[in-house]
Amino acid sequence: MSKIKQDKIPLTLTEDNVLEVLGYKYKLVRERDNLLNFGDKVGWIEWKADGTFGKLHDKPAVGLSCILDPHRFSFTWLTTSITEIIKEQDDYIKFKTSNSTYELWHKDN
Repeated sequence: MSKIKQDKIPLTLTEDNVLEVLGYKYKLVRERDNLLNFGDKVGWIEWKADGTFGKLHDKPAVGLSCILDPHRFSFTWLTTSITEIIKEQDDYIKFKTSNSTYELWHKDN
């Protein structure tokens, strides 16, 4: 017999009738399909010339990829490299990659 662990995920309904996860620090939205990803950490990956991981940065920049919830062998979401930063504030950034446009919000819990 197998046992399945079930965790309760705290959700809320926004004013726009969208379900959101409570307790996250980052919300990443892909603009073309409104794909939502939530996480507790974000990083910005610099790639080596051969396409392998080079260095993890704290700040976004053109040429870096956004990684949500980076762990030693996994992550929640990874974008392609940033081609343009459209808007940047303390708690928000909108950026384009080679194939998508994203918005990333940071909130303090």
